[in-house]
Amino acid sequence: MPSKTTSGTHGEVIKGRGAPSNIEGRFETWTRDAEDDGWFQDPGDEPARLKTVIHLEVAKSIISRNESPDIGFSQSINPYRGCAHGCVYCLSGDTPILMGSGRTLPLSEVRAGDEVYGTRLIGRVRRYVKSRVLAHWSSIKPAYRTTLENGTELVSSGDHRFLTDRGWKHVTNNEVLPERAHLTTFNRMMGVGAFAEGPADTDEYRRGYLCGMIRGDGHLATHEYKRSNGKRGRLHQFRLALCDAEALLRAQDFLFDFGIPTHEFQFSAATGTYRASHAIRTSTFDRMVAIGQLIEWPSSPSRDWLTGFLAGIFDAEGSFSKGILRIANTDPEIVNWTCRCLGGLGFSFAIDHEHRDTRKSIDHVRVTGGVREHLRFFHAVNPAISRKLDIVGQSLKAWNGGGLRVASVESLGETMRLYDITTETEDFIANGVVSHNCYARPSHAYLGLSPGLDFETRLSAKVNAAEKLREELGKPGYKCDTLVIGVNTDAYQPIERTRRVTRGILEIAHETNHPVALITKSALIERDIDLLAPMAKKGLAAVAVSITTLDHEISRRMEPRTSAPARRIQAIRRLTDAGIPVSVNVAPVIPFLTDAELEPILEAAADAGADSAGYILVRLPWEVRPLFKEWLEKHFPLKADHVMSRIREMRDGRENDPNFGSRMKGQGILADLLAQRFANAVKRLGLNRRSYDLDTSLFKPPSRHGQGSLF
Repeated sequence: MPSKTTSGTHGEVIKGRGAPSNIEGRFETWTRDAEDDGWFQDPGDEPARLKTVIHLEVAKSIISRNESPDIGFSQSINPYRGCAHGCVYCLSGDTPILMGSGRTLPLSEVRAGDEVYGTRLIGRVRRYVKSRVLAHWSSIKPAYRTTLENGTELVSSGDHRFLTDRGWKHVTNNEVLPERAHLTTFNRMMGVGAFAEGPADTDEYRRGYLCGMIRGDGHLATHEYKRSNGKRGRLHQFRLALCDAEALLRAQDFLFDFGIPTHEFQFSAATGTYRASHAIRTSTFDRMVAIGQLIEWPSSPSRDWLTGFLAGIFDAEGSFSKGILRIANTDPEIVNWTCRCLGGLGFSFAIDHEHRDTRKSIDHVRVTGGVREHLRFFHAVNPAISRKLDIVGQSLKAWNGGGLRVASVESLGETMRLYDITTETEDFIANGVVSHNCYARPSHAYLGLSPGLDFETRLSAKVNAAEKLREELGKPGYKCDTLVIGVNTDAYQPIERTRRVTRGILEIAHETNHPVALITKSALIERDIDLLAPMAKKGLAAVAVSITTLDHEISRRMEPRTSAPARRIQAIRRLTDAGIPVSVNVAPVIPFLTDAELEPILEAAADAGADSAGYILVRLPWEVRPLFKEWLEKHFPLKADHVMSRIREMRDGRENDPNFGSRMKGQGILADLLAQRFANAVKRLGLNRRSYDLDTSLFKPPSRHGQGSLF
C-alpha cells in the first residue's frame, strides 16, 4: 500500500476533496462520482488536484458476519477500503486476555502485532488457535457488568458480543433498531470462566519454586576425592542444567535474591536430535549449605510455597501434550509432595504408575478436569517455560455445571474507557470466555494511512470479491441471510465505474437468488438496475440512499466527489420506477447547518418514490472532532461556533455522546424536537408504513465455476 498522502498545504481547502487535512484518526468521508453528477465546473477555476491511488487487494474472505452492534443485519460486504465508520469499543482495560504465550495480559496493554488465542471452527468442533492482533483502540462508553454464576465478571459496552451455547449474543438488547440477540440468564458462556489470579511474588513462592526445580532437575552433592598429595578432599557441587532458558534464568534470579550467585556455562551443544542446554553452577561450601536449606521440605508449607513448588516441579519434570498435563518422577517423596500441593490448591488429579524392569518405576501425576483446569494450573502457579503452556487444538466447551451461566447483566451507571482489538480469527479470549471483535475498525489506520485525505486518495479494491463470494456461498454449511453491501465503505465509489467489483457481487447474488441491501450516496447505482429490478420483483433487493443536504453549495464543500443532491433524488426516482424499494437516510444531520432541511429532504425523496426513511445526528468520535471543527472553520467560519454550541446542547454538554441509544439521535430538548419533526414528517408523507423482509427461501447455491446446470 502506498504511504500517506503528503502533498498539499495543511489546512488549505483542497478542491475536489472533503477533508481539509490528513490528520491521524477517523473521519467519515465519501468519494464523489464525477460523471453525470449534476455539477458544472469552471475549467479556469481548477487547481491542481491530489491524485487518487488505487491498491488492488486480493481478499482472503469477503463476507463479514455478525460484526455490527449498530445495525440489525447478520452479514455484509465492503467491496472497497477507502472510508471508515466509527468503531464500537468494548471491554474494560483491566480485562485479562489470553496471550499466545499461555499467560494473560490486561486488554489495555495488548498491542497490534501481539499473538493471542482465538478460536476457529475445525470440522464440527470449535478449537483454540493462535491469532495475530491487527489493531487496538479505545473509547469512552457506558459500561455494563456481566456476572456469571461462578463469579466471573466482564465489564463491557452493551454492544459487545460473547459466544454462548446459543451463538453470539450482544450484552444488551438494541434500544433503537429491531431487537437483537442479547444475553439472558438462560445463556451459558463458551470458554473456561474467569482466569485464575497469578501467584504472589514472595520469598515463600521463590523457596517453593527452587525446591521443585532443584529437587526435580538439579544436582546438589558433595564428593570426596584423593588429592595429589594423598590426602582426602571434598568437592562441593551444585549444578542445574536445562534446555529452556526461561526456567534457568528464573532459578538463577531467585537464588541471587537469597544471596547465592551462580555462574552460567553451556552444558551441551545442540545435535540433530537434541537442543542445546545451558547450566548454572556454584562450588563453594557456604552456598551449597544455603541451597540445601532453601530446598528443605517445610513442616507447615504456606499456600505461596505450594504454588511455587508446583511451578518449579512442572518446569523441571512436567509436560503438557495432547491435552494431558502430567508431572512425572521416580522419587516417591517428590510424587507425594506434588500430590499434596495439587490437593492444597484444589486440583483434582490421578496417578498413573509405570513399572519398568530395567530402571526405576515412575509415577505420572496427571491433572484432570480438561483445558479449564489446565489453564487454571498455568495461571495460578505460573511456570516459567512458555512452550509447555500451548493449548492449540484443544476443544472449546460450554462447561455443564461449570458456573458459566449468565447470572446478571447490569448497567454500572457510568461511562468508562473501554478497549477492543481486531484479530485474524475475529475473536479472542477475555477473562476465560470467547469475545468477538468490534464491528468496524479504522482500516486505513491499520494500513498506516490517515482517515483524512487518505480516505479519499488511497483506495483499495477487492478485485477477487465475486470469486470469494461464489466460494463462500457454495460452502455446505452456508446459511442464507441478507447481504448488506456498502456499510463500511460506499459500494459505488468512482473507482467502481471501472473496477466493477460491486457489479460482480450483484451478478453472483442475481445468479443465486441471494437477497441484498445496498447503501450508497452515488447515482452510479443506476447502472445496476438491470440486475436489481428483477431481484426486487422476487423480494431480493432493497436500496438506501443517503442525503445530507439539498443545498448544492454545502454538498460541494462537504462531499465534493459524491453525486450532487439533485442527482441522488433522480436516482431514487429511477430506482423506484424500476420497482426497487428505496429508503432515504438523512445523515448526518448537522444542527444550524443542515437540520432545517430535514423535511425538504424527506419530501423530495418521498416525491421521488422512496417509501421509508431514517436519520442520524452528526457524530464526532475521537479524531473526527478536530477534523470536523477544522472543516467548519475553513468553510463556514461565521457559523462554526454556533454549530458546535448546538451539538453540545444535543449531546448533554459534550461534543460527542458515545452512549448507544442516544449517540445516533442525541438527547435534550433540541434532539427531542428533531425527533418529533422527523416523526411528523414521516407520518405526513406516508413513509415507514411497511417494512421489507427480503426473501431468503429462494437461495440456491452457486455452481462452482459459474456454469449452469445441464438439467
